[in-house]
Amino acid sequence: MKGRQVVLGQLFGAEAAALMEDGCLTDLLVDSSDLAPLVPGDICRGVVERLMKGQGGVFLRLPEGQRGYLRDRSGLGEGQSLLVQVTGVAEEGKAVPLTSRILFRGRHVLVTPGAPGINVSRRIKDEDLRAELEALGAAAAPPEGTGIIVRSLAAHADPDDIAEELRGLLDLSARIGAEQAGQPELLLGAATPHEQAWMEWADPAPDAVEEGDDSFARCGVLEAVDALLSPAIALPGGAHAVIEPTRALVAIDVNTGNDTSPAAALKANIALARDLPRQLRLRGLGGQVVVDFAPIPKRDRATLDQVLRAAFKGEAAETSLIGWTTMGLYEINRKRDRIPLRRLAQGDR
Repeated sequence: MKGRQVVLGQLFGAEAAALMEDGCLTDLLVDSSDLAPLVPGDICRGVVERLMKGQGGVFLRLPEGQRGYLRDRSGLGEGQSLLVQVTGVAEEGKAVPLTSRILFRGRHVLVTPGAPGINVSRRIKDEDLRAELEALGAAAAPPEGTGIIVRSLAAHADPDDIAEELRGLLDLSARIGAEQAGQPELLLGAATPHEQAWMEWADPAPDAVEEGDDSFARCGVLEAVDALLSPAIALPGGAHAVIEPTRALVAIDVNTGNDTSPAAALKANIALARDLPRQLRLRGLGGQVVVDFAPIPKRDRATLDQVLRAAFKGEAAETSLIGWTTMGLYEINRKRDRIPLRRLAQGDR
């Protein structure tokens, strides 16, 4: 269907949510709690295990026998307990990425312990409305050192609903903050895929919301997922690309197929570049990404650079476009923020 469609259902036997835009799958959330003891968004108590001198980081003991890595070791000592939030997915045998900047998410507001101030989304342009939302945040009287971020969806919400959600998040923040001392423990699990869908995809408002056991099949999500489980990506003009995750990196190869026209390589490369953020997001791939684009003259690289920058501009996951190597490969570094889709399909721990 045309427009924006949120689909709530199940995938691989787990709760899942999908976002379809004009019939194309653009985002996919799948519950991975059965595959990983800790998932992005979990808030837990950790205990400092080892300081990494020279690297500025620290290893922590976490619940379920897990180990985490926190980049900032300022003021920390071995044996100290602190609250941390899981920010990404670790490769097998590696530490879970963490942050000490805890974030409590709601549909209309975010609460940020340790980052004081009341901030309103820049997407809300009306100055009178911005002032009202700032006053609403101030009226909630956040504790000293705790901040509030008002999300863009608040522009269309009832002030009473915003205030109620804010009070709940501030109370939750206070309760979790009082649990800092002790042994490693999971204190608050991440939002479920359906909860995340309502928090992240509600602005702009979807044109339709589909639910039910057969919603994924009915709305074309299963067909799109089947395509994502294949390493091959069809591109216009008979061209194609292949995405192959390895232990060290994600390798991507672009081929023009039978098209030998002078513009074939650039067309195929641009098509892949425009779709690459979506492909990496839906496949749950990150870390080092190396793209072997179809051969093009060096003068055309600037055009491809512009397309890549535009494609990744609105991407939520932290991404660095590193650029061209001496061998003519293109390097990207993307945060691992999800468990790979193929792993979810296989059900492997």
